[in-house]
Amino acid sequence: MTEAEAPLRDPGASPGRARRLAYQNRQRRRSLLIGAVSTVVVFGVVILVVVNSPGWPTVRESFFSWEDFKASFPEILNGFARNVRIFIIAEVFILIVALVLAVIRSSRAPVLTPLRLAATAYVDLIRGIPTIILLFLLGFGVPALRLQGVPNSQEFWAITTLVVSYSAYVAEVYRAGIDSVHESQTAAARSLGLSSAQSMRWVVLPQAVRRVIPPLLNDFVALQKDSALLALLGVQEAFRRSQIYVAETFNFTAYLAAAFLFMLVTIPLARFTDYLIRRQRERTTGTSI
Repeated sequence: MTEAEAPLRDPGASPGRARRLAYQNRQRRRSLLIGAVSTVVVFGVVILVVVNSPGWPTVRESFFSWEDFKASFPEILNGFARNVRIFIIAEVFILIVALVLAVIRSSRAPVLTPLRLAATAYVDLIRGIPTIILLFLLGFGVPALRLQGVPNSQEFWAITTLVVSYSAYVAEVYRAGIDSVHESQTAAARSLGLSSAQSMRWVVLPQAVRRVIPPLLNDFVALQKDSALLALLGVQEAFRRSQIYVAETFNFTAYLAAAFLFMLVTIPLARFTDYLIRRQRERTTGTSI
């Protein structure tokens, strides 16, 4: 039984409601049909324009060579495994460092004022520097100092750069979640005998983290893509492997192979993020989207 038929079989259902549901179903089917047709038309026109352009044969040979795709894919896949390892390790440290920064910035304890000022300066400074510049500053500048006990590994400084850069952004996401928790929650916790730290730990943070999971996943998607920047330090990841293949063959299909691997991870994560946002909105508003 469909949603539109249910009220008709229910003696207590309103005929007006049944007609309204039937109308909404017709409008939904009409919208889906229009969307499908317009999508096919638009993409069809784009494809026709591209494949009939004068330079298409050259582009097809240079970027869409199936033989070069198969030849480059195994090496690029091995490099992509390094991308995955790097951004997973970086994400763990980012979540921890960012949470500490957010808690310090949200604290009102007078004794933490120096730490609060330092955390604020760190977030403002790091967010003002592009990740690619920070990568060069840390990846080449610090090892050049030849400090005793400081690693010179390219992968170490690649992960460090991602942690330093993204922790500043994620800290603000955490802080937004903390600020979204009403002060009455803290007041209620304090009235039960919990200290400020205990209130933050057991009452505020669980609610705040749950509310910011979708934007955290968005940052995770961006982090996964930015791991390709590590090729600038010479890290043998997917993009660097594709650069090597292109330099050897003068065929750019390897770049598409690398892009394909990144999309295999980013697109499902993006759709999962949309699902969480939609579910959170339905839970807070009580309406379905």
